[in-house]
Amino acid sequence: NLVKLGDTDLTVGDPSEDIRGRKVIDTSGDEIGEVDALMLDEDEAKVRFMHVAAGGFLGIGEKTFLIPIDVITRIDEDHVHVDQARDHVIQGPEYDPALVEDQGFWERSYGHYGMTPFWGTGYAYPAYPYYAAGAATPGTLDPVDGDGTRS
Repeated sequence: NLVKLGDTDLTVGDPSEDIRGRKVIDTSGDEIGEVDALMLDEDEAKVRFMHVAAGGFLGIGEKTFLIPIDVITRIDEDHVHVDQARDHVIQGPEYDPALVEDQGFWERSYGHYGMTPFWGTGYAYPAYPYYAAGAATPGTLDPVDGDGTRS
C-alpha cells in the first residue's frame, strides 16, 4: 500500500535529503514540474515515487504524475534530475488518488518508465545519486513524536 509521506507520522531521516519542493529536470535540462509529495511504501517505510505536478498555468490544466525514484540520476539543492524526457513523462499515466488500491496502476507506472516494480523479482532499491559518505541510508524514514521531534 502506497501513501503520501505527509499523511503518515514519518519523516525523511535527513531533512537535507527531502526532495519535496524541488524542480524536476529532464535529460535535456528542461523543467518537468515540481515534487509535491513523496509516495511511501508503508510496509517497508521506503519512498517509491515522486508526486510531480506538471504543465498548466497558475494551476489550471496542471496534471500530476508519479515518477519512480528509480529514474533519479542526480539531486542538487534545488533540482531532481531524471533520466526521462519531459514529453515521455507528460504522456505517462496520470495520477488519480482513486487508483491507489489498483496494483495495475502501479505496474503501468513502472512499465511506462521501463522499471521493474519494487515487488518484482530481483528488484533492488536504488542508491541515491546524492549519497554521501557517512550519510544515512537513502530513503530511510524516522518516526516523529507528536511534538515534532524524532523518537
